[in-house]
Parts: sequence; structure tokens; C-alpha cells
Amino acid sequence: MTTSTGTLRVPGADGVAVAVHRWGAPGALPPVYLQHGFVADTRLNWVGTGAVAALLSAGREVVGVDARGHGRSDKPHDPVAYGEARMADDLRRVADALGHDSFDLAGYSMGATVVMLTAVTDRRVRRLVVCGAGAAFVEPGGAERHSVLMGGLAAALDAADVADVRDPATVFYRRLADALNADRRALAAHARSLHTRGADLAAITAPTLVLAGDADPLAVRPEVLAAAIPGARVAVVPGDHSTALRTPAFAAALVGFLGEAS
Repeated sequence: MTTSTGTLRVPGADGVAVAVHRWGAPGALPPVYLQHGFVADTRLNWVGTGAVAALLSAGREVVGVDARGHGRSDKPHDPVAYGEARMADDLRRVADALGHDSFDLAGYSMGATVVMLTAVTDRRVRRLVVCGAGAAFVEPGGAERHSVLMGGLAAALDAADVADVRDPATVFYRRLADALNADRRALAAHARSLHTRGADLAAITAPTLVLAGDADPLAVRPEVLAAAIPGARVAVVPGDHSTALRTPAFAAALVGFLGEAS
């Protein structure tokens, strides 16, 4: 069992506090920050999949952040409180609060967007892993398709009963929210927030790995995303959007890349 060494709460610029989970102790390399995907939380995406345990076995200090609206963080119901840009600012404030002047950063799905936005401006990011994302982030029409998906997710989360959700692209997330007893109003508020996918990825200076499942429909053609980030590499592992991060190959790629010297 992976036991946290402590949980604290860090307020954002608007006072919305995020829960921060910590494992391990400082070592030769800087801590690894982990940002989860939509509806999930640190426990589900990173602890339950074995990623935290793999990082600890490699001697890394680990920091997991529950995004606002998720896990143990505050859950306002106003869409104004959400968006990946706000979540990226929360990450930066966590690093400020913990006094880390260098850290490695990995994010999955929604978290992939958050960590890319963070790395665009925060030079404390030593190495970056973008997981569960692909060409849609940079290709023409990707932002529009993403907005349609998020609109469908908001409707699925608002539905009175999961049986009323007919869209196979969104029913998984509704079932996951129900299984986690998540605050569906908070999650729907995030889905309705302004999702600006565009970011100056060319400004990312940290060595970057784009890590995707070979059957993940939300991470197709990861090499296209990698081409937009200077010097980025690609690693493809078995699995779809919900299973790839549970494979030993995923943990091995994550730990291996983050274990390299700058």
C-alpha cells in the first residue's frame, strides 16, 4: 500500500483551495508533480495505477495535486472558477507553497493540458511528461471538437440518471463520477468553462515526453503533438484512454524519462 506522508491545502488566486498529497523524501533529483485527468483524482490516476509506487521505488519524492472540483479539493459550482489555465496557476502556487525551485511534471488527459500550460511559462519545470493526449491539441478543428465533447460531458453529468446518457463518448465519465461519488455539479461547471486549447508549445523549454496508449482515441497521432514541442520524444504503450496508464510499460516509460539527468 502506498501511504502518503501528508496532505495539505493550498489556496488559489481566487481562494479555491486544492488538496496536495505528498510521498517520499527529497533526493538527488527534484520532486515529481502529478496532475490527473477529468473526473478522476490523484488516488485513482496515480496511486491506484501503481505510478506513485514506481516513482517511490526509484527514489523520487512525489507530489499529487487534486485539481479544483476533484478529489479532496474545493468544488465550487460556478464555471468561472474552472478551466485548465486556473488549474495551471494552482500548480504553480503549490510549487511556491512547497518552496520547490525545480520539479518534474506529468499530467494525464485534462492534466496533460494543465501541465503543458504550466511548462509554457514556468521555468522551474525540469522535465515534462504529457500523457493521454495527441494530435487534437494542435491540429485545426481540435479545439472545436474538444468544445463539443465537453458540452456533451456537461450534459451527461447533469442527467438525472446514467440511463439517460446515450452517448458512448460521455457515459464512461458519468459512470466514473457516480462510482467516485463525485460532485457532478462541480465537474459540469468545469466542462462548461472556457476551454482554450491553444498554447505556445514552442515556448516549452523542458525536455518533454509525449506518452500515449496505442488504442487511445483521445491521444491519436501523438507524434503530431510532440512535433509542436521543441525536442519532444514519443513513447507508445499498450492500452486505451482508461487502461494505458495501468500498464507496466506506462510506469516504466514515466519513471525512465523522469530519471534522466537534465
